[in-house]
Order: sequence, then structure tokens, then C-alpha cells
Amino acid sequence: MAKKKLAMGRGLGAILSETAEAYEQNLSDNSSLVLELDVDIIKPNPYQPRKTFNLQALQELSESIKEHGLLQPVVVYDNGDGDYILIAGERRLRASKLAGLNNIKAIIAEIDFKRMRELAIIENIQREELNPIELALSYQELLQEYGITHEELSKRIGKSRTQITNTLRLLQLNEEVQQMLIEDKISQGHAKMLVTLDEGEQKLIVDSIIGQKLNVRDTEILIKNIKNKGKKRIKKEHIGNINTQLLQALQDSFKILGIQAHINTSKITLSFENDAEVTALIKKISK
Repeated sequence: MAKKKLAMGRGLGAILSETAEAYEQNLSDNSSLVLELDVDIIKPNPYQPRKTFNLQALQELSESIKEHGLLQPVVVYDNGDGDYILIAGERRLRASKLAGLNNIKAIIAEIDFKRMRELAIIENIQREELNPIELALSYQELLQEYGITHEELSKRIGKSRTQITNTLRLLQLNEEVQQMLIEDKISQGHAKMLVTLDEGEQKLIVDSIIGQKLNVRDTEILIKNIKNKGKKRIKKEHIGNINTQLLQALQDSFKILGIQAHINTSKITLSFENDAEVTALIKKISK
């Protein structure tokens, strides 16, 4: 029987809705839309933005597939050499293999390779299966690939421009902090505040968040305190960087007046022998 392929001109959302509709209409396994494919001939999508999979969640899905079967087929692309490239449904494919299944229900879609890359990203974004860093990298990839603005991407994937911009800012975190976010050791709320800090400050704050179990509000207060201390330190350093030649010139001027002056970092200390010297200086200054 010839394989019927599903055209993907309308995007992956249309494919997924047609898949659901196929099951609602109780299509049999002989349907021209849904086919059985050997799990070993389905290869991962090289453009899959999702890099981490929760093993416990996969195991739970595997048990569900064992008991109830696969409720929604995967979507694949026929690469023409006997194998298929996965477009949508990597969790389902992995869980089916865990369940010991040899075959899996699939829809074969017609699509060019570049479009497959875009749809793999958008499918994961729309299903909200990516962690914050994977999501940020997906946004970045779409922006760079198609040379579009945040506003244009917003319309394309149905996310607000603000959400896209804030998510992309997470890529400013150092790699260690990004990994902690991926592993859920810190929340996205924590991470959003950390992007305003330099690398050393990020490490300091993250250690405090984890060690002291700080919530987002506590973290906000801690960051504010660190920034205030930084401002005071900068002010102090600025005072300490007064040109020493100017201080020495001022010291020499006092010596000409017969007044002993001593330089101590950014300060000049004046020494007087009697009230007459003080009075004389006041008169000089007042002229």
C-alpha cells in the first residue's frame, strides 16, 4: 500500500490538530493517514532544540503506553534511504522504546529540510516542553536563521515580545548558572534577577540562593544590598584616586605659608603651632 504523506504548508500546529482529529474519528490502524513504523528506522531530528529529558517522566509515559497504547502518533519525514527523521514526538518515541515496543504509530509528512528545523523548534515551544535555556536558544536560533525581530517572532510563535526578550536575556548568565537553572536548582524568577550581575556576583548570589534556600523576594533584597555596597565602594575608590601631584602641590603651597601639611592617601592634615598661624591662614583664604 502506498504511503500517504501529509503536506505541511500550514505548519506543525495543523499537523498535530489533524492527528488528534484522526483519532477522534476512530480511524483504524489501516488508515492512510496513520502508519506503523519500526522504531529503529526513526532517527532523531538533528534540529531538536530539546537536549534534556526527565527520566522519571519518560518512565511514567512508558508505563502509560504499555497500559493504554500510544494515543497520538509521532510525525516523521521520509529521507528517502529507508529511514525516517523525527519531526515531532521524541518523548513518545523514547518512551515507546522503553516500553519495549518494536513499532510505533506515525504520520509521514512532506517537508523540506529547512522547514523541518523551524517546525521542530516551534513544536517544542508551543508544547512548552523546553527548559528556560533551551527555550532561549530556540528563540535565538529562529531570530538568527530568519533575520527577524522580536516582534515578528512574537507573531510567528504566539508568545509576547516581552516574554521572548526576557527569556533571551537568560543567555547572559554564565554557563554554571545556566546549568543550575536547567537542573531546577534555581527558578526562572531567580535567574531573571541574576542577569543584571557580573559573573562573580552571579556565583555569590547563586551559592546564597541554594545554601540559604532564598526565595525570589529574599534574592531581590540581597542583590539590592550588594549593588548598594558596590556604589559606596566605587565612590570611595574615586576619592582615593585623587591625583597625588595635586595634593603635593597643595602641600607645597601650605609650606610657603609656613604651615606644616601632611598627606595621608586622599587627605591633607594641617598642623598649627599657635592661634596666630590659624588666623593668618584664614586671612589668606579670605582674600
